[in-house]
Amino acid sequence: MAAFLTSLGLRLGLRRRGFRVYLTVVYGGLYLASGTGLLGLTYWLADTRFPVTGRQSGTGHGGPGLLPGQQRVAALAAQAQAIQERGAALHSLLVMSGIALAVMTVISVGLGWLAAGRMLRPLRMVTAAARRISASNLHERLAMTGPDDELKELSDTFDGLLGRLERAFDAQRQFVANASHELRTPLARQRAFIEVALDDAGRTADSLERACERVLLASEQQERLIDALLTLAQSQRGLKLREPVDLAAVVGDVLQARQPEAQSRGLRVSARLAAAAVLGDARLAERLAVNLVANAILHNIPGGWIEIATRMSGGSAILSVANTGPVIPPAEVQRLFEPFRRLGADRIGGHKGFGLGLSIVKAIIDAHDAQLSAHARPGGGLEIQARFPKIPPGLQVQKTPAADAQTTVPPGSSSA
Repeated sequence: MAAFLTSLGLRLGLRRRGFRVYLTVVYGGLYLASGTGLLGLTYWLADTRFPVTGRQSGTGHGGPGLLPGQQRVAALAAQAQAIQERGAALHSLLVMSGIALAVMTVISVGLGWLAAGRMLRPLRMVTAAARRISASNLHERLAMTGPDDELKELSDTFDGLLGRLERAFDAQRQFVANASHELRTPLARQRAFIEVALDDAGRTADSLERACERVLLASEQQERLIDALLTLAQSQRGLKLREPVDLAAVVGDVLQARQPEAQSRGLRVSARLAAAAVLGDARLAERLAVNLVANAILHNIPGGWIEIATRMSGGSAILSVANTGPVIPPAEVQRLFEPFRRLGADRIGGHKGFGLGLSIVKAIIDAHDAQLSAHARPGGGLEIQARFPKIPPGLQVQKTPAADAQTTVPPGSSSA
């Protein structure tokens, strides 16, 4: 019956006229259907529970002094009259019940209209808010009060969605502002180099060459920033393809490539690389290791140390990096993983970064559905650990020569 009423409402175009009309038709139709069934049941009970009186009477039950034939005729006449009265009573019951059903159906349609309007009022509030709210007033909320029912849950869900959108828009605005600021610096430097070179009346080929070299260095800085921004955006979109990756091999290659930089800073690098299989993107896993190692090298102290380890624990791959460095307030640790967040304006050793390294680390870890934990060391520096999900059974990662190895790179050493 409900399916029939739904199709009927669609054929009549009631959905285009409003869901309130549609609900009213459904309410009225359901009442009419149930009332018709109740009327039929009542008629059937009246027909079966109240049989015709005298239907089983025979001779010998007539009045006194009547002959047997006259008694039979009188009984038949009485039975015919009873049948006629019973039929008239049933017909009257059917007519009156039908009239009452029609009247109550009309009343139920009116009540259904009012009830549908009251039930749809919160939905109209949500619709009006959705039309009114834009990027400029995402702070508005429905804040619906009342019983904790489905409509209240819908309102709270909508408010939660607005809250997430507001935070996302604020983060996007801040990200764009920071990115514009970071890109403006090398562009301004390039422009200054070119203007100074052109305004120099005594410029020579050597001075122009030096100016071009400075412009190239500024261009390389822009390229690194754009590459970091693209990596961050790709990580935030998630992974399209996952394949088995051995973190031990990836970290080993990264350490070998960054060994000269660590040696030039007098840092002691200790690596305990046991096979650690993850299911993810090999290129992003490499970028994760590069950023963690670069962060540990860049934000360290002369003569400090770096400890890197990969291992399996409970079926999950774990990558941990610890390093010495400046003292970090515990309240500032989580902020370091936000884009363009720096601990102080200057970098140790005169090196400056964009403040995107750890934010890319967090985005890559989130893309791999991994868990990130970071703690400030009491004596200075940072400890970062990433725990990856268990790799499904049946997918094996081939063990590499870097796996199950323990290496130490002392300051000034030439060996890996």
